[in-house]
Amino acid sequence: QVQLVESGGGLVQPGGSLRLSCAASGRISSILVMGWYRQAPGKERELIADITSGGTRRYSDSVKGRFTIPRDNARDSAKGTVNLQMNSLRPEDTAVYYCHATGLVEGGLSGYDSWGKGTQVNVTS
Repeated sequence: QVQLVESGGGLVQPGGSLRLSCAASGRISSILVMGWYRQAPGKERELIADITSGGTRRYSDSVKGRFTIPRDNARDSAKGTVNLQMNSLRPEDTAVYYCHATGLVEGGLSGYDSWGKGTQVNVTS
């Protein structure tokens, strides 16, 4: 019903930057929360950053101060896009990054909880 497509992953050296983007499409009535998770090899998937339709952002301690969801995404998240600006990348940031969104489908009578397929980020020298 709701599809999420990520883009922007790749290979970067420690200290570098990347910007991830996620676009939602489908039978969307509203988006309540949209954000990013990551999963490194051998580890559980973890929430790193998200934004509500009202513009409230939260970040995990592991990325706070380095990763941001741009301020203008408060509007864009309600429309179905969310970006993640990643600065000062470290080797431990290497993971598959997944976009996630929850909200209501058209008609407003049922919800969705959707995931993208993920985009690989490799931080290595």
